[in-house]
Amino acid sequence: MEQSLAIGLSIIVIYAFAILIGKRFRISSRYERKPQVLNSWSALDKGIDPSDQDKA
Repeated sequence: MEQSLAIGLSIIVIYAFAILIGKRFRISSRYERKPQVLNSWSALDKGIDPSDQDKA
């Protein structure tokens, strides 16, 4: 019983530590996968008809 409590507590501490480190160090924007400019292919992925945007 004491071992499972110690293991659970250590898992919680490690998880909290990992979250704090993750919030402290952010990944550079050049590694961001979201495109800055919406092209016709990514517009189709989001359900936007690119032919409607050309008319506007």
